[in-house]
Amino acid sequence: MTEAAAARRSRITPEREAEFYGAVLDLLREVGYDALTMDAVAARTRSSKATLYRQWGGKPELVAKAVRNGKPGDVSDVDTGSLRGDLHALVSREDDCAMQQNAALMRGLFMAVHADPDLLEAFKELLIEPEMEEFRRMVRRAVDRGEVRPDCPALDYVVHMLIGAFATRTVIDDRPPTRTFLTSYIDAVVLPALGVPTPE
Repeated sequence: MTEAAAARRSRITPEREAEFYGAVLDLLREVGYDALTMDAVAARTRSSKATLYRQWGGKPELVAKAVRNGKPGDVSDVDTGSLRGDLHALVSREDDCAMQQNAALMRGLFMAVHADPDLLEAFKELLIEPEMEEFRRMVRRAVDRGEVRPDCPALDYVVHMLIGAFATRTVIDDRPPTRTFLTSYIDAVVLPALGVPTPE
C-alpha cells in the first residue's frame, strides 16, 4: 500500500466498512460495474462521496476491496494436511446458491477488467496477486510433503485450471458451477495433472 493510500484511511469501524462493501456488491449485481457510481454507493450507504474517496481513492479500489471482502475466508486459512483436502475445503466454503451469484458477478467484472486499466491494476494488487501467492504457498506445502514432484509441469497452472472450470461452466454446459462439479473437476483434472492419486 502506498503512503498516500495509507494516509487517506479514516476512522470507520469494521462493521461500517463491511456495510460499504455489502452495498457495493449489491449494486454490482443490480447494475454492473460500468453503471455503478460513487453517488449510488454514497446514497445506498447514507454517506458522502468525500468519505468514499478519502477511504478508497476511487471506484476501482473500492470494488476490488469489496470483492475481496466478499470472499468466504482466505486461502491462507486452509491447511488440511493434504492438497486434495485443501482444494476440497476451498470449494466447500460456499453453497451452490452463493457460488452461482458470485459466478455471475465475476463474469461481469471480468469484462469490466478488460476495458478499465485502473480496475485491472486494483484487482491485480488487491485480489489476484495475494490469492496467487496463497495458492503458491498451498502447492509448495504439497511439494514439501512429497505429494507433488517439484518439477511437475502443471504446478504453474493450478489457479488457471480452477478459475477456468469456474468461469466456463455456464458457457459450456449452460449450468452454473456447483460444489459437486468443482470437487469432481479437482479429482478428475487438477490432481491427476499434478500426479496426486485420488480415490477410485
